Amino acid sequence: MTVVGIGTTSGVGADEVLAAVDAVLPPGSTDVRLATLDVRAAEIGVVAAAATRGWPLTGHPAAELARVPVPSPSGRVAARVGTPSVAEAAALLGGGTLVVPKTVHGRVTVAVVVEGTR
Repeated sequence: MTVVGIGTTSGVGADEVLAAVDAVLPPGSTDVRLATLDVRAAEIGVVAAAATRGWPLTGHPAAELARVPVPSPSGRVAARVGTPSVAEAAALLGGGTLVVPKTVHGRVTVAVVVEGTR
């Protein structure tokens, strides 16, 4: 399974989300899932991006994401949304190996974890 963690600003479009995901998704990725902050999982652009590709979308509370150790925490993000990481933490929450660290594409930040590897 491949989990793409997504951090974004409010009002982002599906095309922006998909462009960011496509830029980092490893070739041959299977069973792709999107994960993000719970309030961002309700954003129309994020929902539409997941629906366009038929990918499941999961939202996690900030407190849950804040407990996940990440390589690139951000004080600015923590002050804004209550967790020092959204993309990396959401991707890492279920376990697996971080294969693409936090990467910013315009208004979307993405990180990729491949589960079942160590």
